[in-house]
Amino acid sequence: MSRENSACPVVADAGQNTFDRPFPGPLAPLDKGLTRLGFRGPFSRDLLLSVFVTLASLAMLSSIVGLAKAEGTPFTPAAVAVLAALTTAQSMVVCVRRTAALLCLFAVVATQVAIIALLPADVAFQGLAAFFVAYTCGTVLPLRQLARVVAAVTVVLGLFGVLFALPPLASLSPPAQVPDPLLAGAGRALSSLLAFGALGLVGNDVAMRRRFARLERLRMVEMEKERTERAIREERTRVARELHDVAAHHLSGMVVQAGAAEKLVGRDSPAVAETVGWIRVQGKETLENMRLVVGALRESGEQSYEEVEGAPSTDGAPVPGIADLDHLVAGERAQGCEVALERTGTAHELPPAADVTFYRVAQEALANARDHAWGVWVRVELHHREAEIVLQVDNGPGSEREESPKGTRGLGLLGMKERADLIGAELETGTTDSGGWRVRLTLPLG
Repeated sequence: MSRENSACPVVADAGQNTFDRPFPGPLAPLDKGLTRLGFRGPFSRDLLLSVFVTLASLAMLSSIVGLAKAEGTPFTPAAVAVLAALTTAQSMVVCVRRTAALLCLFAVVATQVAIIALLPADVAFQGLAAFFVAYTCGTVLPLRQLARVVAAVTVVLGLFGVLFALPPLASLSPPAQVPDPLLAGAGRALSSLLAFGALGLVGNDVAMRRRFARLERLRMVEMEKERTERAIREERTRVARELHDVAAHHLSGMVVQAGAAEKLVGRDSPAVAETVGWIRVQGKETLENMRLVVGALRESGEQSYEEVEGAPSTDGAPVPGIADLDHLVAGERAQGCEVALERTGTAHELPPAADVTFYRVAQEALANARDHAWGVWVRVELHHREAEIVLQVDNGPGSEREESPKGTRGLGLLGMKERADLIGAELETGTTDSGGWRVRLTLPLG
């Protein structure tokens, strides 16, 4: 009589994995089908899996019993009943593999020892439960602990394989054609190593890949969050810079002129009227500039109160640029400042960001000269050269006017530097040889 060792094939996990994630693409229809049938939670799906494992393992056992009967060494009815009960019990513990993986493994090994006692020494029968439990342990245990567990299981089943191949325990099962008990034990150990070790390593590898994928997703979420926060910070800085430029130029000039008008009250009525008129014009221009900045913050399609009432909309209003320097200088002269503007070279067409940057830098430089060097000359030069555009604003030495705002210093220079960095220009600020102040903005072309 000759027999071949019987071993069950490697079967992939039909239920959800340890991390309770949805099925991958190819198994997505199975996932949807189980959900429609009411198997939604991990336990219900593992219970269904244990029923499948029980039926498949009993089918494998029946083939072994039939083979033994055909070869003239049949199992006794009692042995067949006990083997069926043990196989069923071993398979049903799969339903708790997620909640108690090691306890489930212990139950599988214990029932396997009892099965070994009733099988011939040359038949290496291994139920499907061992594969699923080993895979689950691989997903929840560190690699070193998994290796120790697999080694312990291999040694235990190998020793019992030797033990049940020796008299008188060998009489519990049909006769075997393996005369050497050590050879029988080695076969049991090898079968156990393949069943528990191979699937355990597969589960461990899958778990590591999933942990890595989860960490990668978290990293991408953090990166996206950081990009969003950085964009918000940049936008807040841009809005703050625009508001500062508007306030520093227009409002500071209004404060200066209001202080002068206050001193002229009762002494020079025409001059007071002229100054108040200038303040009114500047106030209107300031309001329009503020509407431009605030309008950029409103969502598309949102209407302001003024627009509903019929006031002109600021949507699409032109942004000031180099072409408006004459108007800017004229406004400074209207305040009594001695400002000269000189342009050289052929004007270049600039991108909107660069165009508004040159205007804002000139605006801030003039506002600083008005606040900190009142009454001195100011010279604005704009040079269009072949390889670069240079804006230079110089003013002579002077002192702060009494009416000048006494707020926080340094934000204007910071804003100019930020604008220059955004367009790839170079900003230079500092004192001149005559004791005045110079602002120089250079933008390379190309």
